[in-house]
Amino acid sequence: MRPADLAAEAFAGLVARPARVLLTVLGTVIGIGALVATLGLSKTAGSQIVGHFDELSATDVVVSPSARAGGAGAAVLPWDAEARLRRLNGVAAAGTLADVDVRGALVRSVPINDPLAAGAVQLPMKAASPGAFRAVHAELAAGRLFDEGHSRRADRVLVLGPNAARRLGITRVDQQPAVFVGDRLYAVIGMLSAVSRQASLLGAAIMPEGTARREFGLRAPALAQVETRLGAVDLIVRQAPVALSPGDPGLLKVAAPPDPRELRGEVRNDLDALFLLLGGVSLLVGAIGIANVTLVSVLERVGEIGLRRALGAARRHIAAQFLLESAAMGLAGGIVGASAGTLVIVGVSASRTWTPVLDPWVPLGAPVVGALIGLLSGTYPSLRAAWLEPVEALRSGT
Repeated sequence: MRPADLAAEAFAGLVARPARVLLTVLGTVIGIGALVATLGLSKTAGSQIVGHFDELSATDVVVSPSARAGGAGAAVLPWDAEARLRRLNGVAAAGTLADVDVRGALVRSVPINDPLAAGAVQLPMKAASPGAFRAVHAELAAGRLFDEGHSRRADRVLVLGPNAARRLGITRVDQQPAVFVGDRLYAVIGMLSAVSRQASLLGAAIMPEGTARREFGLRAPALAQVETRLGAVDLIVRQAPVALSPGDPGLLKVAAPPDPRELRGEVRNDLDALFLLLGGVSLLVGAIGIANVTLVSVLERVGEIGLRRALGAARRHIAAQFLLESAAMGLAGGIVGASAGTLVIVGVSASRTWTPVLDPWVPLGAPVVGALIGLLSGTYPSLRAAWLEPVEALRSGT
C-alpha cells in the first residue's frame, strides 16, 4: 500500500465519524491546552513571586550585637548608626530600634487618678530613630511620624502601632490624644496601619530614641534595620559592621536574606513541578479518550478489517492505518490546544497586569507531543486490529 493510499484510507476513516472524532480531538485539545497554559503560567507566576521577593525580602538586612559582644542588649551600636549606614553606597533606608524598659509602667489613655489602674494596659515600648519607619516599610494611618527634632529635644511623643491604638481605644489624632506611661504624659502624634518588617511594632508604642535615653536611660540601640537597593545586599553585609564598629567589626552580626538566585530556582522548580503534574493529568485524560475511540472504531469495523485482509491487505497495513488515524487526532488536538493554551496565558497575564513568560519550545513542541500521545494511545487498538484473522473478522462482522 502506497503512503498516499494509506493517508486516504485514514482520512476516510476519520471523516466517516466526524462527531466522535471531534469529541476525541476536544479531549486532546483540553489536555495539550492545559499543559501549555500551566507551563506558561508557572513561569509567569514564578517571575512575579521572585519579583516580589526581590522588592522586599532580598533587600532586608538587620545588624545586631553578636554573641561575642554579649548578645541582645549589649551596648555596641552607636547612636549615630542611622547616619553612618545611610552614607554607605547601596543603602536605600536605615534606622535603629530598641526595646524600652519602662519598669512595669502601665499605659492608659484616660487622664484620671485611678488607684485600681482600671483601663490601663501594659504595652511594649519601642525606641526608634526617624529613619526606622521607612526601613521597616511602615504605613501611616493618621497623624505624622516623629523626626530628628523630636529626638534631639527628647519630646514626649508617641507613634502607636495599630494593635496598640486599638487596645488604648484611640482611633484618631486630630483631637490631640494623649496617654500616660506611668505618671508621664505623652502626646500621640501618629498611628500606623501596617508594617512590612519588624512585626513587633504593630502592637507597640514607639517613642524617639532621644526621649528613651533621657526618660528611661536607654543605653544603645538594639538593632539596625537596613533596606538596601537590589543587588547591594552582599556589599552592605561586608561594610555595615565596619561602619558601625570600626575597632572590632566582630562585635556585630548581620542577618541577610538567602541568595535570591537560589530561591528563584527553588520557587520556579516547585511551581513547574506542580503545574506540570496538573497538565500531565489533563493530558492523560485526552490520551485515554483517543485510545477508547480508536478501540471502539476497531470493534465497529471488524467486518471491514476482515474484508481488507481477505483481499490481500497485510497486518502492517491495517496497523498503520489505525495508528495514522490516532496520530492525526493527536496532532490536530495538539495544534488547537497549543493555540488555546497560549491565549489563556496572555489573557490571565493581561488581567493581572503581569508580563507573560513562555518558552518558545512549548507551543512549538505541543503538536508533536499531541501526535506522540495519539500514536501511543492507538498502539493497542491498532495491534488488535492487525492480528484479527480474516475468517473470524468476516464472521464477526456479519
